[in-house]
Amino acid sequence: MLIQLLNGVVYGGLLYLLSVGLVLIFGLRQVVNFAHGALFMIGAYIGYSVAAAGSWWGGLVVAVVAMAIAGCVLDATLFRALRKQDHIVTVLVTFGLLLILETLVTVIWGKAYLRYPMPDLLSGTVDIAGSPFPVYRLFVIVVSIVVALSLASWLRFTRIGLYVRAASTDARVTSIQGINVDRLSLIVVGLGTALAGLSGVVAGPLLSLSPTMGNYILIDSFIVVVIGGMGSFGGAFVAALLIGQIHNFGAIYLPWAGTMLPLLLMVGVLIWRPTGLSGART
Repeated sequence: MLIQLLNGVVYGGLLYLLSVGLVLIFGLRQVVNFAHGALFMIGAYIGYSVAAAGSWWGGLVVAVVAMAIAGCVLDATLFRALRKQDHIVTVLVTFGLLLILETLVTVIWGKAYLRYPMPDLLSGTVDIAGSPFPVYRLFVIVVSIVVALSLASWLRFTRIGLYVRAASTDARVTSIQGINVDRLSLIVVGLGTALAGLSGVVAGPLLSLSPTMGNYILIDSFIVVVIGGMGSFGGAFVAALLIGQIHNFGAIYLPWAGTMLPLLLMVGVLIWRPTGLSGART
């Protein structure tokens, strides 16, 4: 049972790393980014290419930096223009971007499934409650916890974090107070896409790389954002862990309905508490 709980935490940690980027981008830009799963995928492919050249840790760093730069470019060229558009326009544009990025990856790396190497340092197992558990999965848990604590500290105890929280609440009033919201958004979107790249690299050794690898986990990530509450970082963390457990135990005990359980939970939360777990009941 403990091993199954840990496996659920592993998947929940991956979901959090991806979904918190969605929360960051939506909170400041009000953009529902359907291309976020493609950014996750590209981060994994970049990390794979560098790792194949001989440095797994170098691939992690290069992927995070490259995706941060890509996020800044996307914000300056696309998201800034979309913030005043209707949500349906945003969905259509970002979905089109998703298709473009998937095609680009197919052209560069092909359609074949690729196996992401695992760093030698993390390739063993440890004994937990009498059962072997991969060290790499513990690494995933540690990374997700470190990211969650770092983000919480950044948002709560730094001046930029204060500005981000203020702009996420009301960007217009924050701008009136003399804060450059566009410059702040550049930082936030860059950070959000960097986390997508990080999650892609971390998930790489657990998944097979393919041009569509981000689609399934993106659906679960949107469920996490909705259940946790749009724009809520704490809610996203709790919801990600919850969906991780539901996904894991559902696959074991209810395999015929495992993929539907997160969707049913989302429907229930929307009926009972439309603002999500972090919001007030209405």
